[in-house]
Amino acid sequence: MKKLIIAASCALAMAAGTVQAKDWKEIRIAFDVPYEPFEYKTADGELTGFEVELAEAMCDELKADCEFVVQAWDGMIPGLLSRKFDAIMSSMSITPERAERVLFSEPYYNTPGAWFAREDFDGDVTEKDAMKGMTVGVQRGTTMDTYVTEELSDTVEVKRYTTADDMVLDLEGERLDAVFVDYPVGEQTILSRDGFKQVGEPVKLGEGVGVAMRQRDKDLAEKVNKALEKLKNDGTYDEIMKKYFDYDIKM
Repeated sequence: MKKLIIAASCALAMAAGTVQAKDWKEIRIAFDVPYEPFEYKTADGELTGFEVELAEAMCDELKADCEFVVQAWDGMIPGLLSRKFDAIMSSMSITPERAERVLFSEPYYNTPGAWFAREDFDGDVTEKDAMKGMTVGVQRGTTMDTYVTEELSDTVEVKRYTTADDMVLDLEGERLDAVFVDYPVGEQTILSRDGFKQVGEPVKLGEGVGVAMRQRDKDLAEKVNKALEKLKNDGTYDEIMKKYFDYDIKM
């Protein structure tokens, strides 16, 4: 796997008193780790995952040197706006509220949220009365957080976590009754362990996931959209997707 590393980001050039368009040959892309199978680190510390490999392919298509930045979820949009990095490619769902602050690419995947619990769980996640008094875990600031808060916060105690791993530890330790997470994350981090199950049916949320950029960086968004479309059309996207999923997540 090609490693893409850059030095500091380029400054905007000035010529004849006019600001030239940025060529975007150096791009910093942020990921929240761990969020398996989308982005995580291997045992030897290498950053990998579906979105990491897709970002590498996108950068190759753009002929850009890319620096991959690990950023906690809570600081994603603030870090983007303060120019710590140029793009977020970390399962950020497109929502009207976020679109007021950032510029999204066209969506590049969509997966549902899903409920997971220990095997002895006998509640009905579709009925408020059946969930009354339970404690539910979500990752803070996600569309899953928004969904549970809007639908069940008057019935359940909502506990918010910075990472999916911390949430799973509390589910395992019986400090949570159930969690609501992105289905592939639950499949990889929860169903891969003994003693857990999916509860109820998956819930489709939002308009899909997009690359988030600063609103003024429309030239970067145009390049990103063209590169991702090319990867979908030439089979590269499908090749990467099949390494991590046995179902289609492409939009």
